[in-house]
Amino acid sequence: MKIAVTGASGRAGSAITAELARRGHSVTAIARNPDRIAKLANVTAVAGDANDRAALAKLWSGHDAAVSSIHFTASDVETLIGAASDSAVPRYLVVGGAGSLEVAPGVRLVTTPNFPAQYKAEAEKGAAFLDRLQREKELNWTFLSPSALFEPGSRTGKFRLGEDQLLVDSAGKSWISFEDFAVAMADEIERPAHARKRFTVGY
Repeated sequence: MKIAVTGASGRAGSAITAELARRGHSVTAIARNPDRIAKLANVTAVAGDANDRAALAKLWSGHDAAVSSIHFTASDVETLIGAASDSAVPRYLVVGGAGSLEVAPGVRLVTTPNFPAQYKAEAEKGAAFLDRLQREKELNWTFLSPSALFEPGSRTGKFRLGEDQLLVDSAGKSWISFEDFAVAMADEIERPAHARKRFTVGY
């Protein structure tokens, strides 16, 4: 497939770009500074601004899917949804956050007392982004939330998928590597199972 990844120089975006390229897909890797994108077979690095709706729509047009891997506090939900709609891309996939996941019925992680203050603004904007997508009438979107700890690690291909509840392991830890998150994202692109839904991945 032909897939656009915006935010391809970031940690999650670069892992997704590498995973898709590894599987033989043709990847348009978009970043403000394309020099920061790793040089890989099947990857074309291009400059793009996630806050320029018209330019982004033009970059996404003609692709089978567009992946948005951008900090929520550095972007605008209406601009991104508008670009996805204008581009007529068949699928729009978002690297989400863990803050909007539930730790109890109706209780989001971001609202809990021990949620780290330094991540709260990003998590709240991520939750608002998901809420906005869920009101979207036309766009074919998917929002993939990582676990609470989202960090560099290994590509194991062994993880669990969930829906709206935070995944924790037997020791109470909630985590996923960028590499395995990328595997879950690529799997979803190849075998769609969460159209117009949020899902999550964790060990």
